[in-house]
Amino acid sequence: MRKLIFALAMVGSLGAAGLATSASAAPGAPMGVTSSETVTPVRMHHAERRMMHRRMHRKHHMRMHRNHMRHRMMHRRMNRM
Repeated sequence: MRKLIFALAMVGSLGAAGLATSASAAPGAPMGVTSSETVTPVRMHHAERRMMHRRMHRKHHMRMHRNHMRHRMMHRRMNRM
């Protein structure tokens, strides 16, 4: 009985592994083969990098401002009582 369960588990794991490799491969390509033409390194332009930097800076600034205002409101409520 144990051998049967073990054999079924092994078959199931092999089937799942086969599905995982076929799903990750490029569509229409043989199993496990990916084309090197589809993967190309792309460099970021100066303007794109600047936009990302500004966005991160703005996000950090807004988070700090929000935390400051929450802290301020908490103390405001305490002082009113």
